[in-house]
Amino acid sequence: MTDIYIFDHNSVDLHRQRAKPGFSNHAFLFEEVADRLGDRLLDIARSFPTALNLGSNHSILSKTLGPRGGIEQFTSSMFKRTSQDNKSPDTTDIPIEIVDEILSFEPQSYDLIISNLCLHWVNDLPGALLQTNRCLKPNGLFLSAMFGGETLKELRAALMEAEMEVEGGVSPRVSPLIDVRDAGALLQRAGFALPVADYDRIEVSYASAFELMKELRGMGETNAIHNRRKTFTRRETLLKAAQIYQERFQDKEGRITATFDIIYLAGWAPHSSQQQPLRPGTATSRLADFLETNETKIN
Repeated sequence: MTDIYIFDHNSVDLHRQRAKPGFSNHAFLFEEVADRLGDRLLDIARSFPTALNLGSNHSILSKTLGPRGGIEQFTSSMFKRTSQDNKSPDTTDIPIEIVDEILSFEPQSYDLIISNLCLHWVNDLPGALLQTNRCLKPNGLFLSAMFGGETLKELRAALMEAEMEVEGGVSPRVSPLIDVRDAGALLQRAGFALPVADYDRIEVSYASAFELMKELRGMGETNAIHNRRKTFTRRETLLKAAQIYQERFQDKEGRITATFDIIYLAGWAPHSSQQQPLRPGTATSRLADFLETNETKIN
């Protein structure tokens, strides 16, 4: 069990279950990103018969991928704080629960582990990546998309300024998010071979800040920081935040813009067939020749 406790998984699960009845009306980002993950699988000239959908409690990923990746067996899983605190989802396709962020799968079980907009709720991301690597077969692929970077930067700024002005202080309201450089470093620390981290920026417009907040509730992506304020936000604070948002981030049509940065992670479980760096001193070509320049010796 991790000692890092940034997010309250009970709250995350509650938000997702509350959003479940109308989730399809707010799932466009999950569907879009799942499709982009599928396109990345198409760029890889091999198939992945056994795959694990890491952290999702819905079937968007498996439905969107379709035949891409040559997946024959697709296992789903979801993170929970404890198996006693929350009931399992009321569905005939119940995902395997990952309790306290411990991946209790046999080592080298999967050809592919793929995750769609879930890992930003993980308390111990380095530990989760280490376990993921352990669960992959040699030369298996880990592929993930998660919110990061400057996601919801506009909402963060508006809420912070409004709360400071109305209440004289600020409280955690938007999750801390990883940037792409740190994400790439975590892949290396977790022992993945050929690690790659990059990102897309998706900008979405809404009629108002309240419509954006409604969308986030519909996604099940509202505040679940452990140290968040447990009381309701004051009406005056929300109205002020909406006003600031409208004034500062309005587009030409009078709508507000919301930024979603999607960080993609890809890495392979080590295998002898993969490209390996040459040992120092074994190069057969000079970089200066390739660059068509003179070599400068440094004493």
